[in-house]
Amino acid sequence: KWPPQQIDLPSFCSQGTLGASRYLSMQDIQRFNAIDSFRGLCALSVVIFHMNVAGAFSEISFFRNSDIFVDFFFILSGFVLAHSYGLRKHLDFKKFLVSRTFRLFPLHLTMLAVFIILESGKYIAHQKGFDFNNIPFTGTFAPSEIVPNALLIQSWTNFTSATSFNYPAWSISIEYHMYLIFAAFTILSLKFRLFAWIATMVVMLGLLYAESDLMTNPAMRGLSCFFGGCVSYLAYCKIKQSVRLGYWTMTLLEASSLIVVAGFVASDISNKPSIAIVLFCSVVILFAFDAGGISKVLRIPPMQYIGKISYSIYMTHAAILFCLTSAIMVMQKATGIGLTRMIDGARYIDLGGAATSNALVIAAVVVVIALSSLTFRCIEVPGQKIGRKFSTYRVEEPGSQPA
Repeated sequence: KWPPQQIDLPSFCSQGTLGASRYLSMQDIQRFNAIDSFRGLCALSVVIFHMNVAGAFSEISFFRNSDIFVDFFFILSGFVLAHSYGLRKHLDFKKFLVSRTFRLFPLHLTMLAVFIILESGKYIAHQKGFDFNNIPFTGTFAPSEIVPNALLIQSWTNFTSATSFNYPAWSISIEYHMYLIFAAFTILSLKFRLFAWIATMVVMLGLLYAESDLMTNPAMRGLSCFFGGCVSYLAYCKIKQSVRLGYWTMTLLEASSLIVVAGFVASDISNKPSIAIVLFCSVVILFAFDAGGISKVLRIPPMQYIGKISYSIYMTHAAILFCLTSAIMVMQKATGIGLTRMIDGARYIDLGGAATSNALVIAAVVVVIALSSLTFRCIEVPGQKIGRKFSTYRVEEPGSQPA
């Protein structure tokens, strides 16, 4: 278990990065299995949120508001990166940047290419007189959005559409550049680094609450949650050294927290993002202990696997759902049977009954998991291997070769 001995966080911080480095060898071996599984569960909730199937369970309030779980992703990322890199005396910028780039970009660029191909297919259909939801290569699918998407800057400016092409990638745009900001903060001493985390979280929350236009809303949302996750890691370290609770107490706390989260997500209260950061940070800290019955369930292999492929689930599902809806629209045109309808400007699949609608949602989720497993093995894993090779590659100085 980490930490191997008691930590007085104030004195720990005052020791600077040298004091922090004493704990890194033990710290690096710890893995937060329970919160790893949360990645997968949240990703699947976002998948269901993006499904529009009339009469299915996807229409209950919890799933209609599950987009808030993107904030949970940001918090988890901040927590895990603070654990892995936040207290290091020296951060290898090259290795960190290459690792993060090859973690995100291979699948991101693949899915961007998929959406360009799908849009080209829509263009061909449009030329033949068959239209889907929008005129091809216009609006959020305009050619001018391709380069910002490829560079993952679409969520950082008011001149680009955050949800263009593969719309879930708006959060990956925020995530990638938050990594760079996080790495920049490691230049600071430990004391000032921790201050920078807290200050960033507080300032961004204040700007969100004030509905400021100083930065884009996605940027403020991501920064507040990400560095909230970093601060949560510090809180976790402090709590762990002084609090020891039993299995059943932790099980009760875990179950209670999930009930509160479910009620919160399903609600339509005001200032939801500001409340979400406090609630989600508390849940991450609680489940980081891996000490209760719910955590035990989250550690079973199927849950762990869903967490492992969560990035693929998140990045591939929009294209899969588009293909599903398009196929049903083609069936509708071919058969003359009304299988879709517009509700509040969104196209819904309507199969005429709860049983068939629920079966369709479940089948779609199974397909997303199956294809995500494939993209994980064929794109994510090879990309990470290439990243590791690049991060350890050294250019030999002229004349340094042995005689």
